[in-house]
Amino acid sequence: MIALRFAALGDSLTQGIGDPVDGGWRGWAALLATGLVPAEEPVEFRNFAVSGAQTADVRGRQLPAALVFAPDVVSVVVGVNDTLRRTFDIHAVAAHLDAVYGAFAERGAVVLTACLPDPGAMLGLPGALARPLARRQHAVNSVVHALSERHGAVHLHAAEGAWVADRAMWSADRLHPGERGHRLFAARFHAVLAASGAARGPAPGTEPERPAPTRSAGLWWLATAGTGWVARRCTDLLPQLVALAADEVRHGLRGTSARLDLRATAGAAAALSAPTASAAEVTRT
Repeated sequence: MIALRFAALGDSLTQGIGDPVDGGWRGWAALLATGLVPAEEPVEFRNFAVSGAQTADVRGRQLPAALVFAPDVVSVVVGVNDTLRRTFDIHAVAAHLDAVYGAFAERGAVVLTACLPDPGAMLGLPGALARPLARRQHAVNSVVHALSERHGAVHLHAAEGAWVADRAMWSADRLHPGERGHRLFAARFHAVLAASGAARGPAPGTEPERPAPTRSAGLWWLATAGTGWVARRCTDLLPQLVALAADEVRHGLRGTSARLDLRATAGAAAALSAPTASAAEVTRT
């Protein structure tokens, strides 16, 4: 019997960070893999996701290897790291995602996508710092929505809802789901896949096997590993984010904040109007 092949592309969310198992990471994609087919049928799962990956990394590094694997089902969940870089460019994000989605869709694979919460809100940043990041993530989500429809992808709306505000869903770092969150993410993906006939196995369980991280664990993470994480992001993003925050304050005082929203919306629309890359062009990239 030929195994169904499932490939997962993306960043730390798909790599499984926040859901530790046996000295490594499991994550929502591995949990979902077990429910794609009935228990008696084989499934071959490969996780190409890498922590810190941006859309350019998925296109340039993960896509070629995944195409060789020739998956029947492939998830592409990425974009948050792009918003946390000073080099953020919604046109480049759209071009990379369009190429990746298109490469798999043209080969007949079922493509899974998702929109995600903005990192500023998850980290609890002050409004003037959080709003520019939220605007960026909203632009990425708009692009993901539109491109998912363009390529016939199975899309999960995960940017909002009760799960975002539920502390029990998240790991100590407040950016990655904990086990409960990964399980919910997998179960929600299974539901939309089952509705389309692409998942025929049992839905992943949503109850965790380990307790959720405590508040003290979150503080310990921030004081140890989290400090390094913030420092690395600040080296790249902070100077620009401070400038964006100052611009946010100026527009707020003038009552023209809506212009910033319109500018971001127009940027996403322009990015989506760019020509679509063909599968042959993607292979040559």
